[in-house]
Amino acid sequence: MRRGLSTRLLGISGKVLVGLILAFIVLPALVVTLAAFNDRAILSFPPAKYSTRWFTRALTYRDFQTGLWNSLVVTAWASTIALVVGTGFAIALKRYAFRFKAGLEGVLLSPLIVPHFTIGLGLLVLATGIGAARGFAVVVLTHVIVVLPFVIRSVYISLQNIDERLELAAASLGARPGRVLGTITLPLLAPGLVSGWLFAAILSFNEFTASLFVTGQATQTLPVAMYGYVREFADPTLAAVSVIYIAVTALALTVANTFLGLGKVLNVEQGR
Repeated sequence: MRRGLSTRLLGISGKVLVGLILAFIVLPALVVTLAAFNDRAILSFPPAKYSTRWFTRALTYRDFQTGLWNSLVVTAWASTIALVVGTGFAIALKRYAFRFKAGLEGVLLSPLIVPHFTIGLGLLVLATGIGAARGFAVVVLTHVIVVLPFVIRSVYISLQNIDERLELAAASLGARPGRVLGTITLPLLAPGLVSGWLFAAILSFNEFTASLFVTGQATQTLPVAMYGYVREFADPTLAAVSVIYIAVTALALTVANTFLGLGKVLNVEQGR
């Protein structure tokens, strides 16, 4: 009986702990959301009056518009390049054995542990040396390096979920390697490819630390434009931008989970 009581108390304690952790995570977003609707031209909480004018300013501010366009261009290029390169590396790491394989994997995944300001500063020095500093190509390259590990991880896990006998069967029937890749492997990898691209796009769009070093006035992304804004103004405009960020990201992940089943793709739940 004591064991049953202890089990129930442990279960209740676990639920309370999970609730506290979720509250700790959600509370800042809730505060920012309410502050974004503040009518006063200063960031404060709780609002005395509510207004949506800061959302209008966030959508019409010129630097934000330019930064948004630059972010969309950089994100599209960086996530697509990372998807192509990351898929190739994932297949090589999963299917082939070669010298220095562990070292290559460590280098490819190193952006997960290397501070992003180190990556940005290093690429800035390199780009300055070759006369290409603060151009779009350098910004895209920086984002590719930052998001590449997430693409590799997503595709690698999807490769683990593929039944290789399907590829062997196609090859035994006379299909060339390219045909097997195009008609068997890539279609089976589609959920992993889409989720890898999606995560790369989200991370690239929100990347700030490395971008701060490699962008200029003409190439600044939206997070960098937001950083410049907060140094000059203290109104709730950035809170409104943050709310838009949260809503768009949540919508993108919800759509991806609905159509792709991200839990199964990322191997956090067992396939049926």
